[in-house]
Amino acid sequence: YSRADRVKSPNSQVDVAELIDDARELFVQDTNVKFNVSGKMPVLFAERMKLQQVFANLVSNAVKHNDKPNPVLNISCEDQGDDYLFCFEDNGPGIDPQFHEKIFVIFQTLQARDTFESTGVGLAIVKKIVDEAGGKIWVESQPGETTKFLFKWPKQSHEGFKPFQFTLQQNTYQKETQVKPLTSVAT
Repeated sequence: YSRADRVKSPNSQVDVAELIDDARELFVQDTNVKFNVSGKMPVLFAERMKLQQVFANLVSNAVKHNDKPNPVLNISCEDQGDDYLFCFEDNGPGIDPQFHEKIFVIFQTLQARDTFESTGVGLAIVKKIVDEAGGKIWVESQPGETTKFLFKWPKQSHEGFKPFQFTLQQNTYQKETQVKPLTSVAT
């Protein structure tokens, strides 16, 4: 967690649909979770590892904390002009509004550690990564109702970096040829 904002990996094209598929394979494949993805997922230019952590933690939490016999996870994305709004909605137990901020604090869990395995680190990492990108994350939920984790990911970062705009540069590579001088061969 302490290195989440210090460890930098190179930015690259990141297909969000692939990140969702990866998270589905890791956390949903051997469960009875109904997994729905709606809306066109963008291709972002960002640090793949960090986005992967965001998506993996949100999918993992939705699966791990669901108490229903037929769990459902819906993931959607909406282009909001300057931002993408991602929504992870599950049909789990819900979260009391008094805990909406607490769940994003490191080592904070809503269940006793001796009754449920959880470190309380995942959502803290998600928040740190989203904040670092200039976005915002929040939860909308009530006990006994669906839980929605929503986060905005900016198309242009707050530091002036343009993570989602691509420019193509003309290739100026020229092949160099070397002419070797003729050498006389003694016969």
